[in-house]
Amino acid sequence: MSAPALSAYHRPKQPEQVRRALLDCAAQIAAESGAGAITIQAVAERAGVTKGGLLHHFESKQALLAAVFADLLDQLDREIDRSMESDPKPEGRFTRAYVRACFSDRLLGARSLWAALSVAIVSEPALRALWTAWLDARLSRHRATDDTPALAVVRLAADGIWLADMLEKEGGLRRYPQRFEGELLALAGG
Repeated sequence: MSAPALSAYHRPKQPEQVRRALLDCAAQIAAESGAGAITIQAVAERAGVTKGGLLHHFESKQALLAAVFADLLDQLDREIDRSMESDPKPEGRFTRAYVRACFSDRLLGARSLWAALSVAIVSEPALRALWTAWLDARLSRHRATDDTPALAVVRLAADGIWLADMLEKEGGLRRYPQRFEGELLALAGG
């Protein structure tokens, strides 16, 4: 006698795996088509869950976007920490890692998740608040090594190139070529 098929009701619950799949699917949609393409229906369909299943994990599209962005900030944190670990010079270490992170996926252009979410960062107060809290925490943590006006200028220049990329798409890369990364790293003592 064969085992009965598991229905959704009897299927073992794996909330963390479902949540992770929803975040990954939302990020894929954003990278492919922009943050505007993220809808409850589109993410639920791609993840293979019902809209109700998605809403169990994220109460709204805004909550889903915030979670995707927070996940992206966690990835950025890990990338910066890895970069800092391999940098032997303490003074300016965070700034150099920040510059490297800002330049790391420029060549992906519109396929970059950062590019896809950048418009949402500007227009969504909750995402701006997440970004500001993240940056404030990192700057506070690295105050002893990265709290000089010159290093702030380097980080602002990296932010400006990121903004140019967002606004000008390919024009930003032509106007501020990838070699600017080396220039900024040199200014940061790297």
